[in-house]
Amino acid sequence: MAKVRSVIADAADISDRTAGVITWAGSWNGQRVQLRTIVDTLATRKLPTRWLSVSITEPVAVPGIFDMMMRPNSATTFSNFDHLPHILPKVLGLPAEAVLRTDRKGVAFPQDLIALHTDIFAEGRAKELLITPKGVRIVWLMAEAERARYGVFRQAAFGDAAIDPALIERLLEAASGLREAINRRERQAA
Repeated sequence: MAKVRSVIADAADISDRTAGVITWAGSWNGQRVQLRTIVDTLATRKLPTRWLSVSITEPVAVPGIFDMMMRPNSATTFSNFDHLPHILPKVLGLPAEAVLRTDRKGVAFPQDLIALHTDIFAEGRAKELLITPKGVRIVWLMAEAERARYGVFRQAAFGDAAIDPALIERLLEAASGLREAINRRERQAA
């Protein structure tokens, strides 16, 4: 909790007792934010994973849900990506491994602008970018379970994979910067 509060001073644990999920909510730079760690032990994965979900929960000027998932080869426990019915064509500049989905057919998203804010996906650890009228979320791979311990004992141990305040700050800055750019463009167009 201290590491989270070093970035989000008023962070409160709002976890709902879901196994493997811890959730904090608070404010950062005048915006409502939410952090969540999720242990994903889906049987379809080679190893259990621990995800960090960072969200800015403030309005975004988009016409529906825009979900960019990197390498979506199996179901996820942290996203509704698989339930979004429409695949979007990609513009140049978005990651080659990304698949885009939306809840509304025929809507336009500012993909050119979004592409300018996806640098964080080049590192290979960012898994999802979700943009909705209610906010922006980035999901990051914190760690995979230790192979030996999981192979022998079926225990999802993540070693020293702790929350890094600098990473939280980077992800919040990325989500916030994208949200601000989308809203600025919408204001200029109006």
